[in-house]
Amino acid sequence: MTTGPVPRFLETRLTSVDDRVLGVLPALRAALSGSGPALALSDAIPQSHGKSTDGSLPPDPAEPPVPLLGADDDATDPTAVAVRTSGSTGVPKRVLLSASALFASAAATHDRLGGSGRWLLALPAQHVAGMQVLVRSLVAGTTPVVMDLTSGFSPAGFAEATARLSGHRFYTSLVPTQLVRILDSGDRSSLDALRRYDAILIGGSATSATLLDRAAAAGVRLVTTYGMSETAGGCVYDGVPLDGVEIVLDEDTGRVAIGGPTLARGYLGDPENAAFSTRPRRFLTNDHGSWDAGKLRIGGRLDAVIISGGVNIAPAPVEEALQRLAGVAEAVVVGLPDAEWGQRVAAAIVLTPGAQPPTLAQARAVVTEQVSARSAPRQLTVLQQLPLRGPGKPDRTAITQLLSVEGT
Repeated sequence: MTTGPVPRFLETRLTSVDDRVLGVLPALRAALSGSGPALALSDAIPQSHGKSTDGSLPPDPAEPPVPLLGADDDATDPTAVAVRTSGSTGVPKRVLLSASALFASAAATHDRLGGSGRWLLALPAQHVAGMQVLVRSLVAGTTPVVMDLTSGFSPAGFAEATARLSGHRFYTSLVPTQLVRILDSGDRSSLDALRRYDAILIGGSATSATLLDRAAAAGVRLVTTYGMSETAGGCVYDGVPLDGVEIVLDEDTGRVAIGGPTLARGYLGDPENAAFSTRPRRFLTNDHGSWDAGKLRIGGRLDAVIISGGVNIAPAPVEEALQRLAGVAEAVVVGLPDAEWGQRVAAAIVLTPGAQPPTLAQARAVVTEQVSARSAPRQLTVLQQLPLRGPGKPDRTAITQLLSVEGT
């Protein structure tokens, strides 16, 4: 039940440029304290809008401020931010995050990493991983360095932004594609920049064992993360839940449910909030998980399972096997319609610079050996780069469409 005035959202469109992102910090601080409206983070600034002195945008006169609908609010713990999900497997939603959830996530992150420090923002600020860099910086009493992403991510840009960091402990968050680009660049300044960080949170999509090994060999201190907008970002680090986070696996399906203080209130405009259970309160993900030596292992999304010849095939193990092939930097596996098998396993790969592509026979052999013969791809396509969406997740819908055309 609502115990105070219903907060209204101040539409805040962000681009990753220093003055724009840093200008919104006062509004974010006010939203976290409850002294200002909650922020509804959106993408780039329309030319027709002006910028206010706090870095946020006034509501469009034709569209009045959005009332909080879909979840009860609390005047003592206000909804501070609404962030969009990436929409990588469906329609994007706006997730309502309370001040307490964001504070709990920031505190648990710093505790796990060994203390607060100075953060580099190298991800879009309107998505949860980027927004959390801003929250952690406010909690730590520091100002983040913002990497200019208006022309896209580049290793040289990462090195330049890292050079602007000062202090004693440095942190950043990256997605696997960004890390691959830096490692593949061979640029010494970019590699040296990676080594400056006390911890680099890596998430947004699965990080292969091959990529982790490459980073470790280069002296990069990675921390793998698992989480989503509904959990205020990463809530499991290196397979271990953050303090206060509860992971429950369904005995029959392995479906992951998450509880704890970092959970969102729900979705904007969705009074049902069916993905959130009550008594106890948990968020029901669509991910398959298992425990391996006390650590959570994510096997991929349940709705991404490929059914080929009546056999369920999880893409994640196949992708990991393909990335062990010489010259393969990234791999995504999807299911395509097939008259004989129902679905066939199709793989898209990105090569390291100068590498020769593996043959389909080589790809099938490594997957057969490391996963199963039934999981071996029947189609292999080399792409210059993977289509991405949101903070840098592979766009499986776009990849499926590309491979469908290639396979006809």
